[in-house]
Amino acid sequence: MTKQPLLVIAAGGTGGHMFPAQALAEAMLAKGWRVKLSTDARGARYTGGFPEQVEIEEVSSATFARGGLAAKAMVPLRILGGVMGAVMKLRKDKPSVVVGFGGYPTIPAMGAALLLGLPRMIHEQNGVLGRVNELFAKRVDLVACGTWPTNLPEGVEGHHTGNPVRGAVLARAGAGYIPPGDYPMSILVMGGSQGARILSDVVPPAIDALPSDIRKHVRVSHQARGEDFERVSKFYADQGIVADVQEFFTDIPERMSEAQLVISRSGASSVADISVIGRPAILVPFGAATGDHQTANARGLADLGAAIIIPESLFEVDALTEQMVTILSNPEGALNMSLAAIAAGIPDATERLVALVEQLSQKDAT
Repeated sequence: MTKQPLLVIAAGGTGGHMFPAQALAEAMLAKGWRVKLSTDARGARYTGGFPEQVEIEEVSSATFARGGLAAKAMVPLRILGGVMGAVMKLRKDKPSVVVGFGGYPTIPAMGAALLLGLPRMIHEQNGVLGRVNELFAKRVDLVACGTWPTNLPEGVEGHHTGNPVRGAVLARAGAGYIPPGDYPMSILVMGGSQGARILSDVVPPAIDALPSDIRKHVRVSHQARGEDFERVSKFYADQGIVADVQEFFTDIPERMSEAQLVISRSGASSVADISVIGRPAILVPFGAATGDHQTANARGLADLGAAIIIPESLFEVDALTEQMVTILSNPEGALNMSLAAIAAGIPDATERLVALVEQLSQKDAT
């Protein structure tokens, strides 16, 4: 009996890394591969949607971004220890391909694959390489790009795959859009995998300030951080606005497919979901994102007329209310935005990434 090929996926602890990793895992299992996932404790929070056949290995995360001087001084040793531990594991169960999706927990598996000369690639979700992917960009066989164009080091060729979306999103690809009108309208508010305080500060009063003929029809699904949950819920309730406030929605695809408007950060996974399902969006790029990559992510939708970008520095109640009115009072314009979003989507991104994995595995076989 032929031994099943093994894919090792390494992904860091945010939804932006974990959701495309999940999509690839689902697809490779369907092709008869074994799949292992290497992540950290933060990433493990997002593994609930992974198929149960995926072997999940939790590694200790080491980042220079947090902790005092003593903790930071220990980071190189922890990273080295993680890499050497991964070398022993990969030697024992040699994978056909190792794919890194970014984040510090990616380092052990990718570093070990480099030392062992295993076929390896990275997938960058954003228009600007993350720190870890930048480290490996010149040390892998292939670089897959979710956003196009992606700023790459000189001499590195990128392969535009788009950002894979989970099966639950793909199941609603191009879902019929009901333009805003004189009936219940849904607004989905997403702050990325970690939530966003600025959205909790600005969105509720902006919705409350909508003209009464629009406001009376609005219902809201609002993702809020734990520390903001109570005040956001209370505000909506006090103003008589129907709202479902949660720290984390497990049914984003369903809520998005029912929405007339999405207000969101512009992380790569959020942008991919919006474009594949096809919804008008108001995007608020995270101002402190590395290389301002969230603005780069949002530009593709905005350039096609599918989204309105409001920079964080200009994200205020009046400005948001004005843009919501522009969309919610114009059914034809909103429908055109939804169609433009679909035009920007790459629903076969997972298949494109699978093709690269299979291409690399053939290199290993020769």
